[in-house]
Amino acid sequence: MQTRRHFLQFGAASALACALPRALAQTPAWPTRPLRIVIPFAAGGSSDFIARLISNPLSEALGVNVIVDNRPGNAGNLGAALVAQATDLHTVLLSDIGSLAISPLVTPNLNYKLSELTGVAMLGYSPHLLVVHPSVAANNLRELVELSKKKAINVASAGSGSPNHLGVVEIALATGMRWQHVPYKGGAQALADTAAGNTDAVLNGMLATLPLVQAGKLKAIAVSKRTRVPLLPQLATVAEQGVSNFESGTYQGVVAPSTQPKAHLARLSEALIRVIRAPELRARMLEAGAEVTTSTPVELNEFLVREKVRWETVIKRAGKGIEGNA
Repeated sequence: MQTRRHFLQFGAASALACALPRALAQTPAWPTRPLRIVIPFAAGGSSDFIARLISNPLSEALGVNVIVDNRPGNAGNLGAALVAQATDLHTVLLSDIGSLAISPLVTPNLNYKLSELTGVAMLGYSPHLLVVHPSVAANNLRELVELSKKKAINVASAGSGSPNHLGVVEIALATGMRWQHVPYKGGAQALADTAAGNTDAVLNGMLATLPLVQAGKLKAIAVSKRTRVPLLPQLATVAEQGVSNFESGTYQGVVAPSTQPKAHLARLSEALIRVIRAPELRARMLEAGAEVTTSTPVELNEFLVREKVRWETVIKRAGKGIEGNA
């Protein structure tokens, strides 16, 4: 019996050894040409920062050039649609993942379906900073709310339905803050106009916002994480300032057309996670105010479902006040 069992095991192993080269031969090599990473926002934002941070090491890992392609417009939906409809097998999207879950809830006649995109890997998390122009006479959330009751404040965002827009909606619902929404084609433009004094405030990812705070061009009011952040230990959280259990942020990740073969997704996911976890890149992320937070394709798809449920509740509560209550 033992001899027969060994013979069967040997036979199975031999068959596997013979089949493996055939299976590998039947799996086309990928990638075979430059990989295009579409950023659905203008240059200078959180998505753009991470894409340019990983582009060279990812190129080395995959053995092809990696091209970063900024396609801002329609609150990120223009770039997302471009990727959802891509058929070249070498185009992916790096974006604030939360915005993908929200877009179907707030954008009428969306020109792509969320089901046309599938997760590849989560890469990082950057808490939002609530910041104001230095001329705004408020140093904390309570003072900002009181100020808004005298004159509604103009709040910039990366676009209607973006997570930083809905974060402000949630804060306003909890505090009674009077405000008017001013949407832009990305967080970088929203930050620039707030720093220039054209808008009063913005809730935006720390990754892109911190340099402007450090330069004195913006004043930080609160951080959206549940706990304070080491880079700004004196800055109280939104939850500490009266909005219980509040937490938001920019979750950066990569998605691809759902028609992409699973073998391609697996290879890209593994390469992305290995690159972003490298000590040098992890250190640069931390210095900029972001955390390396990774996930598998399945986990990323599950995250999208949770985000949709969370923000759908906020949207329903806001009703017509979703663009402000001034």
